[in-house]
Amino acid sequence: MIETIAAVNQAVNSFIWGIPAMVCIIGVGLLLSVRTGFLQIRKFPYAIRTTVGRMFRKRDASDGAMTPFQAVCTALAGTVGTGNIAGVAGAIAIGGPGAVFWMWCSALLGMCTKFAEVTLAVHFRERSDTGEWVGGPMYYIKNGLGHRWQFLAVLYALFGVLTVFGTGNATQVNTIVAAVDTALLEYGLVGGSFLPTPSWASLWRCWWRWCCWAASSALAA
Repeated sequence: MIETIAAVNQAVNSFIWGIPAMVCIIGVGLLLSVRTGFLQIRKFPYAIRTTVGRMFRKRDASDGAMTPFQAVCTALAGTVGTGNIAGVAGAIAIGGPGAVFWMWCSALLGMCTKFAEVTLAVHFRERSDTGEWVGGPMYYIKNGLGHRWQFLAVLYALFGVLTVFGTGNATQVNTIVAAVDTALLEYGLVGGSFLPTPSWASLWRCWWRWCCWAASSALAA
């Protein structure tokens, strides 16, 4: 069973992260860049002035908005992480130093793609039952493309939940647990007498995994 799942996963990864992914990432980014006149370059000084330049200005957020400092922190929290750190290191290790150049190219074009995504999310956002603004790809798929394409919004939300568990919380919790195990066990902060049998060691690791999972879930919420 496990071998079958691994084979299917390998086949899907080979198809998605092959030529189709490169065509979508580079092609869509290039198309949007040309249509907007390379907005990511023309408006880059303005973006810096309105984010980093206003980051330390003390201003309360208006109704349904965030302060510049909150916007910068949210953007950094959602951007810098597994992909930007582990992904870059993995790309250099597998593809060599030349991978950095292609990452620069994709990042330059991806800036315009990100701009289009955020613009659509703000344009097609809506208020929830509690009066708060909610938005994102599932909302601009539903509100922008119409009810015929609503199944795509449902699929996106479903896959997004699975992605959070796979590349978000699961990866982060595993890293935290590995660091705690190293600090407590390998560096002698917890002696061997404290873990006399493998069963106690397993219980200790399970307890730490549960604590780390609960903490990361609370922070994510």
